Amino acid sequence: MAKIKKEGFMQGVLSLMCSQVIIKILGLVYSMYLTNREGFGDSGNAIYMSGYQVYAMLLTLSSIGVPNAISKLVSEKLALGDRKGADRIFKIAFVTFAFIGFGGTLLLFVGARVIANTWLQIPEAEYTLMTLSPAIFFVSIASVIRGYFNGRQKMTATARSQTVEQIFKTTLTIIIVEIVAICTNVNTELMAAGANLATTFATFLSFSYIFALYKMNRREEYREAKSDEVRIKRRRESAKSIIKKILAVSIPISLSSLLSSVNKNIDSVTVVRLLKPLIGEATAKAKYGILSSKVDILTSMPLAFNIAFATSLVPVIAGACVKKDMQTINKRLRLSLLITILIALPCTFGMALYATPILELLFPNASSGGTLLAISALTITFTALAQTINGALQGLGKIRVPAFALGCGVLTKLIANILLIPIEGIYENGAAIGSVLCHIVSFTIVYQVLKRTVKLDFHISEMMIKPLIVTVLMSLISYGIYQGVLILGIASRIATIIAIVTAVMVYVILIVLLKVLSEEDIYMLPAGDKLYRFLKKIGIYR
Repeated sequence: MAKIKKEGFMQGVLSLMCSQVIIKILGLVYSMYLTNREGFGDSGNAIYMSGYQVYAMLLTLSSIGVPNAISKLVSEKLALGDRKGADRIFKIAFVTFAFIGFGGTLLLFVGARVIANTWLQIPEAEYTLMTLSPAIFFVSIASVIRGYFNGRQKMTATARSQTVEQIFKTTLTIIIVEIVAICTNVNTELMAAGANLATTFATFLSFSYIFALYKMNRREEYREAKSDEVRIKRRRESAKSIIKKILAVSIPISLSSLLSSVNKNIDSVTVVRLLKPLIGEATAKAKYGILSSKVDILTSMPLAFNIAFATSLVPVIAGACVKKDMQTINKRLRLSLLITILIALPCTFGMALYATPILELLFPNASSGGTLLAISALTITFTALAQTINGALQGLGKIRVPAFALGCGVLTKLIANILLIPIEGIYENGAAIGSVLCHIVSFTIVYQVLKRTVKLDFHISEMMIKPLIVTVLMSLISYGIYQGVLILGIASRIATIIAIVTAVMVYVILIVLLKVLSEEDIYMLPAGDKLYRFLKKIGIYR
């Protein structure tokens, strides 16, 4: 392992983006394996994901807000040249969240039976909850180290550890599920538990990796802290004061993540419960399995690209805010939102347009759910934009706003689920409609607050015009080719691949030809100067 160097904004974004793409691709791989595996399928996904969503919610309470909280506090200390203070924040946070994570582990392990039987009404989920419980402890302390690296603008460390975790998770999931299937004669309940046991092993290995990385980079950071001690004398903060600061930042951020998890748990609590009297328990569980696994994984894949901007914006904007550098805030925010739009819009249109063909391509043994996916695809753009804005608001100190906005969205979803799911002809689609409404409400609130907090030198509606034109043209061209290929008698799955590849190529070409990115935008990209010179040479830019 090499020392991790401080990176520029777009370098950090690129590191996290590449990591998240790998993570999502590997996540899709093991999801395809589980869904297509004989004896698992949509019913196995219902058991697996119901337990995982509860784990995710408890994990949120113990650690999810920690990386951004530590990142913000550390970056503020470093902006003032106080490296020793940044180091002290890390040490106190590590001990604090070790205790919190251990408490979360105990709570999930001891309460597994009650949660599975009473809350989820899926008794088979008990073992999945128990096997997941130790992961809460390891993720909690790993999150502190990731936040420390992020605050020092060393995003590569976080990217590597997350990639390592997903590699192990994918590999171990397949190995353990196959072993359990052989030993239990394809027992779906125990296979689901085995899949979640793989998650626990992967989190332990990921923590071990990032802790080793931290120890290797510790010597250089210690020298920096010692040199600061000579140059500046600052009042030493008490441990109690630092813990209060950490919790004051992490709790609102965690609350936002918790509400996101609650949003998913609304489906785990309402879908089976409301559909069971109407279509039977087995069918209701299968519908929930489609929604919580295939649909959730596919609609969250585009967010893998975008989470990099939300994560990188926190320390950059926090540091700029301390220095009152509004120009940097505006430049970084504008570029981040523009690229968010360029990522999210084509994914929304493409997934809605090709919902059924995509499911047939990826899940040939369990391809139902086209309508659910098409409706849910509408959440992508609003979720991605809110995600980026939330990162900016956290950096600006408006850490309670994302939680409030998502809380309003979650309440909207709960009401929509209760009202729509029992209606004949809507059923499980009501949950997807509820998710769309949830993220529209959340985005609207955070964007309005951002406009009031920062004097933006751009309007998001104006930024969307060219990307929307490009996306519509791409969709029309791609769909025309898809239909043409089908007329020629080529198999639907091959036609889907051709259409998607064509869509990507056409989209990139149209972005360049219509000059969606300005000269300044291009220069802010990695190797942007070389890219701009090339585009100027071929006559695109003058």
